[in-house]
Amino acid sequence: MLDAPAAVLTRGLVKRFGEVLAVDGLDLEVRAGELFGLLGPNGAGKTTTINLLTGLARPDRGEFSIAGLDCTRRPRSAQHLIGVVPDESNLYPELTGFDNLSFCASLHGIPRRERAARATKLLSEFGLAEAAGRKFAGYSKGMKRKLTIAAGIIHHPSVLFLDEPTTGIDVQSARHIRQLIADLHRAGTSILLTTHYIEEAERLCGRVAFIVSGRIVRTDTVAALLEPVRERQLLELTVSTNPGAAIELLSRAFGEARFTAVDDSRIRAESSAPLPVGPLVRALEEQGIEVIEARRVRPTLEEVFVATTGLEATALRTEKEKK
Repeated sequence: MLDAPAAVLTRGLVKRFGEVLAVDGLDLEVRAGELFGLLGPNGAGKTTTINLLTGLARPDRGEFSIAGLDCTRRPRSAQHLIGVVPDESNLYPELTGFDNLSFCASLHGIPRRERAARATKLLSEFGLAEAAGRKFAGYSKGMKRKLTIAAGIIHHPSVLFLDEPTTGIDVQSARHIRQLIADLHRAGTSILLTTHYIEEAERLCGRVAFIVSGRIVRTDTVAALLEPVRERQLLELTVSTNPGAAIELLSRAFGEARFTAVDDSRIRAESSAPLPVGPLVRALEEQGIEVIEARRVRPTLEEVFVATTGLEATALRTEKEKK
């Protein structure tokens, strides 16, 4: 049996907007049935990439295919195979949730009776059944994102593009949406997910590409990306004063470890050998520096992103910052 063609395959895609090079020689492959993450800060070229792949923009150079269909010369040849969830909702505020889904189904040529059945089923699956008759304008941000995703999959696409699906919504809604995405993947949908939330990429995706200034700087499985940092020992200490003096003291006393400031009250301790919490805390408190909290930290994709790209972690956002 022949392997299925790649869900998405790009070679040397380039897109300029005036003097701005938004996508710079993009080489990307999303395998059939894969949940692939495109991880990068705002302005990295993620949305432009989605627009190119879904026919909303034309590349200046390069070529790409969707599910084996050449879309460079025939941009809409794969439209029947793809679903798109843009970073901003494209649904109609004056229509109800049910009517929005029914209208989207009609655009894909789904018969009237089947439209209603699919809309009802999705509203139930996405926890929106009680809001089916309410106008979209009255939905919360989380509800709007859920309905936008439902609209993107009402025609059962084999390839789904999700552009920043959880940006700007509350943590509970974001978790529900991530579960919906995981369910779609388990059902066999190939998914290209763009995000600047580190945990989102780490939790959901099998493979991840780091994109910076329109270029892919590294692509690998999440497991392979994390492998070099798994053995590192990390501690985070929250102190009552500016961490500068504490870092100087700890660096002298524990020369085998590296100490850096996370912010104006937190210190990150890193070592290849086990880090003893007790002696670290005592060394500080003996010098009058109160330790408010000490906790072990699991190495994350954030560490790999910073090491690979040279960008500060603040270029991306974490789940805590969404609360």
